[in-house]
Amino acid sequence: MQAGVPKETFPGERRVALVPGAIQKLSKAGIEVLVEPGAGAPSGHPDSEYVERGARIAASRDEVFAKAGVILQVRSHGSNSVAGGADLERLRSGQVVIGFFDPLSEPAAVKEIAGTGASGLSMEMMPRITRAQSMDALSSMATIAGYKAVLLAADRLPKMFPMMMTAAGTISPAKALIIGVGVAGLQAIATAKRLGAVVTAYDIRPAVKEQVQSLGAKFLELDLDTAGAEDKGGYAQAQDEDFYKRQREMMAAAVGESDVVITTAAVPGKKAPILVTGEMVAGMSPGSVIVDIAAERGGNCELTKPGETIESGGVSIMGPLNIPSEVPTHASQMYARNISTFLLHLVKEGRLELNIEDEIVSGTLLTHGGAVVHPQVLELLGEAGEPAGANQQE
Repeated sequence: MQAGVPKETFPGERRVALVPGAIQKLSKAGIEVLVEPGAGAPSGHPDSEYVERGARIAASRDEVFAKAGVILQVRSHGSNSVAGGADLERLRSGQVVIGFFDPLSEPAAVKEIAGTGASGLSMEMMPRITRAQSMDALSSMATIAGYKAVLLAADRLPKMFPMMMTAAGTISPAKALIIGVGVAGLQAIATAKRLGAVVTAYDIRPAVKEQVQSLGAKFLELDLDTAGAEDKGGYAQAQDEDFYKRQREMMAAAVGESDVVITTAAVPGKKAPILVTGEMVAGMSPGSVIVDIAAERGGNCELTKPGETIESGGVSIMGPLNIPSEVPTHASQMYARNISTFLLHLVKEGRLELNIEDEIVSGTLLTHGGAVVHPQVLELLGEAGEPAGANQQE
């Protein structure tokens, strides 16, 4: 059985799906690894490292797709809107592709993959259950995004984060507000605290208050009805516009008092809710910084321009895209652990088996047997369909 690792083709993508350190476990399970030349170079892993760990370097991208029964990617078609479609002609019936597909935003791309006969398994659809924690790539990448966002803010802010007692006087600490307390938000809180900022955090899910306080931050409580704010997977549920309007009104004072605001609120498959308005930005002091982690989904700040840093009234508004790619070595290491653990979960006695009775498989399987089989994607496509039937082995 061969697993292929193509070079990522999305512009600026520096991660790789599998690092050399992950190869040994796959080899023990009877999985040979075939790597496209230069696939790991942007993340600091030259071809020689893969060869030392037992992988083989292919002659070309075409060879990787032609010989590998399983393709391991960071950005598969759908998540790679620029160049992902070029690989469709390389896919074949019975082949398995594992990666990010952005299926809830790009269901048409999922249908195109189904047309090739390949089975696509989506890393972002991994169910949030205990036995799938080590496969949860979204959480891994969110950890990096939360950490890096604070560093971006600290670099941009014309102040230092910590309080300092110096011969020149006392320097007061910066005030940071983290909006959205998922994995990215929690990491942002921890990083900002380590740098010495006074941190306040807000989330529509009141259940996260204890987590915020355990990290030494203050939890911002707003008088809002938050019943049904969290789904069974632990994700924030989208609310109606009236809720967001009242939330913005109550949050304005906290935003105005902050030197740094980091927004992380996103709902899978939907446009990010606007939480910071232009009016709120105008109430911030010149030199303040907003880092909008949700920029890829349109942004939580009304003024955010995805992929750009702009200024409004002296306030910097940063809309970074693909933040994990800015920390490619550790992002690749974490992702490789997630995807290799998932692959090993699918392999039984040296053969890949898609057992749809398994919640992990049924939750991630997008396409199978030439059809789209994931219920949520089918609903977005406006199609009815039956779940995948018998197990498939490679």
